[in-house]
Amino acid sequence: MAILVSERLDIKLTALYPDFSRSRIKGLIEAGFVKVNGEATMKAGSKVYEGDEIEVTIPPPVPAEPEPEDIPLDIIFEDNDILVLNKPAGLVVHPAPGHHTGTLVNAILFHCPDLKGIGGVARPGIVHRLDQDTSGVMIVAKSQHAMDSLTKAFSTHANIRKRYLAMVHGVPVPAEGRIENLIGRSPWDRKKMAIVEKNGKNAVTLYRTMATFPKPLQEGCRESGAKISAVECDILTGRTHQIRVHMASIGCPIVGDTVYGRHAADRTMNPPPPRQLLHAWKLDIRHPATGENMCFEAPPPFEAYI
Repeated sequence: MAILVSERLDIKLTALYPDFSRSRIKGLIEAGFVKVNGEATMKAGSKVYEGDEIEVTIPPPVPAEPEPEDIPLDIIFEDNDILVLNKPAGLVVHPAPGHHTGTLVNAILFHCPDLKGIGGVARPGIVHRLDQDTSGVMIVAKSQHAMDSLTKAFSTHANIRKRYLAMVHGVPVPAEGRIENLIGRSPWDRKKMAIVEKNGKNAVTLYRTMATFPKPLQEGCRESGAKISAVECDILTGRTHQIRVHMASIGCPIVGDTVYGRHAADRTMNPPPPRQLLHAWKLDIRHPATGENMCFEAPPPFEAYI
């Protein structure tokens, strides 16, 4: 950026970056993140002149350290290396804008005080995640070795299998199959994911219809022949909203999905779905320390619709 008048460096940067406080500007200068004419300038009071070029590097924010909170956990299995639990719907996995407390990370820090520092400050022990409104099996690393091993397993999809149970509108045709395409940000709504032709990531879901039921309707509602189905989804990749996008793509969106679902069809159900009916049902892993093949399961909480 060109400087048109002679003035103090910190004052000029404060004007150029109105969202930054004077103290933050001073800190950036003294930490060496500001260069004048290609050279780091460490003094906030340095003078800049017409024709000088200023280069500012904004470092990534240092994540705040989550605090332990006494939040109950439904523990399926635990040893010195891993913690396997049944995450309830509504619980956010890690702190994020709008959810700085009351997350799974806060809960596991209370349960496992030694977890701090394993995998980073903001997301200690977290090797994968579930959407806020998705319930089911999650695994947390309790040691650095487990963190490294499980992170690699989830990224390469080696020695790991994730199966979900979804309640969907309608009856999938065919009853079982493979859905494979590219998933990326929707070009029309950047908050949503969509099947795209380019600039996406390959996503593969194997599905199997386990049972079909008459749709439970509220009194006075008439939908002749309306059905819902219980579908097992085995994901070979782990893309954001993958199952939700894939089931909607074959005309069977997940019941209660407020983003990709059928809102009118949800409203006539008895009882109305309180959230998307998607549950991480089973997780098969190879134990990071013993090498034992293990399968963990959390019963689906969908009795009201079956």
